[in-house]
Amino acid sequence: MKNEQMAAYLTHYRGRPLRLMEVCGTHTSVLYRSGLRGMLPAQVAMLSGPGCPVCVTPTAYIDRLTELSLTPGVCVLSFGDMLAVPGSKLSLAGARARGGRVGFFYAPEQALKIAAKEPKTCFVLAAVGFETTAPVWAVLAETILQQGIQNVRLLTALKTMPLAMDALCETGDIDGFLCPGHVAVVSGSESFRPLADKWKKPMVVGGFTPELLLRALCRLLREAGERHSGVWNEYPAYVRRDGNSKAKAVVARVFETGPACWRGLGVLAGSGLYLRGKYAALDAGSGALYDDRAPEGCCCGKVLTGALTPQQCPLFGKACLPEHPVGACMVSSEGSCRITYLERGDSL
Repeated sequence: MKNEQMAAYLTHYRGRPLRLMEVCGTHTSVLYRSGLRGMLPAQVAMLSGPGCPVCVTPTAYIDRLTELSLTPGVCVLSFGDMLAVPGSKLSLAGARARGGRVGFFYAPEQALKIAAKEPKTCFVLAAVGFETTAPVWAVLAETILQQGIQNVRLLTALKTMPLAMDALCETGDIDGFLCPGHVAVVSGSESFRPLADKWKKPMVVGGFTPELLLRALCRLLREAGERHSGVWNEYPAYVRRDGNSKAKAVVARVFETGPACWRGLGVLAGSGLYLRGKYAALDAGSGALYDDRAPEGCCCGKVLTGALTPQQCPLFGKACLPEHPVGACMVSSEGSCRITYLERGDSL
């Protein structure tokens, strides 16, 4: 179908009511900015999923980072959007205001240049992300060992997506998934096949331009509307059936799976990635960071699982704003609350 025909298909869909989830925060953003979300009829609800790594990170991880930042001789480095994420007591920005050493990087490899300038300081890197960024962290860990760098450690909060989606299928009322294209570039479209077979739901891998997302959304609407299950790859220019073998190989060399805590979903066995073997010497204490104490009234956990929309959180656009975030979903550029607030331009 041409774009005009696909747009008309979305607008005039009159099939059964559907609850569909876009897993990736970038998809959430493009759905708003392209106007695609506004084209959907009332019986189709698009829910935001747990595809923002900052948003699903538990407070125990933030607490560990703030603790390290306040330790003499230690400096914590992270992506910039992690600095404002609340811990149970402090954010990293708050720790810095109390004298903690906190910096940020735009790319993990940049951190090595920063660390080289202060060999007597231990730099702890906040290694957060999904399948997409795990290969980058794996290569960095290999580089650290190969070059004999002594003053860099990693605090990992790396997660893999299929097990979180499995939990959502079990607990949520979701008719189909717009699968994360970035994750699929690494893991492959077939990584979602077990979910489709187990839960009899459609899984559609989508790209990130409005045209690609329109195509993926049409596919998802049609297959979910007709109660079909399976995997459809609507991002074939970048996503292969079995993913990127080199990226998966380096991740397998450096990391092993273990339990990980996801905000809203709790601890999911096997959904985390932890430094293994000789690389474990680089770990700054990533294990068993399961405690998650969201601020009072914060509904991030329910938003991340599709139980609530951002607008249904009583703090949204009132106590919780981009300039004064209460929950992580209002902090990150991939957070559904922040995206919804900024793209809608209102609070209700």
